[in-house]
Amino acid sequence: MATILDYVLYFNAGYAGLIVVFYMLSLAIPKAAFVARCLASYICMMYASLFGVFVSILLNLVGLSQIAQWATGRCFKYLMILTTGVTFHTVDPKGILKSTRPAVFIGNHQTELDVLMLGCVFPKYCSVTAKSSLRKAPVLGWFMSLSASIFIDRQNSKDARAAMAGASNEIQKKRQSVYMFPEGTRSYAKDPVLLPFKKGAFHLAVQAQVPIVPIVVANYSHVLWIKGLLFKSGSVPCKVLDPIPTKGLTAADVDRLTTETRDLMLKELIALTEEAQGRKIAVSDKYSGNGVAKATGTDMKVAAA
Repeated sequence: MATILDYVLYFNAGYAGLIVVFYMLSLAIPKAAFVARCLASYICMMYASLFGVFVSILLNLVGLSQIAQWATGRCFKYLMILTTGVTFHTVDPKGILKSTRPAVFIGNHQTELDVLMLGCVFPKYCSVTAKSSLRKAPVLGWFMSLSASIFIDRQNSKDARAAMAGASNEIQKKRQSVYMFPEGTRSYAKDPVLLPFKKGAFHLAVQAQVPIVPIVVANYSHVLWIKGLLFKSGSVPCKVLDPIPTKGLTAADVDRLTTETRDLMLKELIALTEEAQGRKIAVSDKYSGNGVAKATGTDMKVAAA
């Protein structure tokens, strides 16, 4: 036992030393900061994941499994602030994150750093979604089940509505909100852009008859720009928009709902990015008129953290 503990201590000391070396090198070679913060992010993710497993078990035992992902995310948030100086701050003057439950929260998807964004923004009683097949996966599946994740039946290839049927029932029964990325993949964009939206999140909200709450994250290429090996400290704003009601809507309304929500989010994204980066941005939406992806239940991407 002592030997294992020794190895853990040596690993942590060596890893921390390596991070410090790259931070020191960044004083002369700025791109070394990219390596330093990437290394710090990986170790923070590892320890936050371990914390998540244990806290999920404990919270499940006391009947509070629905806040496990919130607690795990907050752990990651504080580790990242301490080691990288990177964080996200929430602009929510109406207190929507605390007052709206259940809901389908949706946001733009930029890079892997969005995992930290979730850790900073996630309200209590909210979880990511995952495909049903992950339920039986060792470790990850256990954690997601213990932390009240909403599972989506992507094996049902008929259409998006069928794939979301079970998930909508869970949302209503548990009063558990979910967070999804309707773009389905990361944009890695240097300027504010939204990829075409897939309709799964909107079908889910309509089926569950719960509001859609858009959360717009400013483009943060001034903090993380992978192609340019840029990774700086900084705080990125995330703006919570007013809930969009779905009461009384049906599947026939989903296309319109998706298009209008995307248009609203793109407008806010450009304005929020201009404020965050302190520059005027002229962006044309190259997906204008084609902002809704043609997708079935099998090709929907869900927000897997």
